[in-house]
Amino acid sequence: MTWWTPQLHALLGGLVAAGGVFVMWEQAGIVWTLLIAAVATAFLLWQGRSIGAVWAWTTLGLGIESMTWPIVTMIRIRMEGIEPTEEQMGTILNAVLFGLFASVFWVTFAFGLFKRLREQNAPPIPVQESKPAPPRGKKKRARA
Repeated sequence: MTWWTPQLHALLGGLVAAGGVFVMWEQAGIVWTLLIAAVATAFLLWQGRSIGAVWAWTTLGLGIESMTWPIVTMIRIRMEGIEPTEEQMGTILNAVLFGLFASVFWVTFAFGLFKRLREQNAPPIPVQESKPAPPRGKKKRARA
């Protein structure tokens, strides 16, 4: 393993996050996509101490991005100032259903990666010798 591997993965994670923005929001131009790629890569370089950490943060970012997709879609349609058409309502429904599914998937995946990282970085628990349990016998009842 070389020293640049987490940095390479941070670059790839930034590109994945930018690709998510580009695919989910049709109005996101190339300038916004490149800006998101740069910001995401800088964040991943800062937070990504390992490859696992880079991808944990990347998947969490995809989950948050997926959560915002329906909200942005609804705001964008509402800003037009007219009642939404059937086609626009279909677009909102699509964004809500797919955004909800994708956000739950990516956030759950990210939490699993973070849990795995925490377990890998936790100090080992020392094993203690246990005392044998006392023998279980029949209890005698006291007669009155």
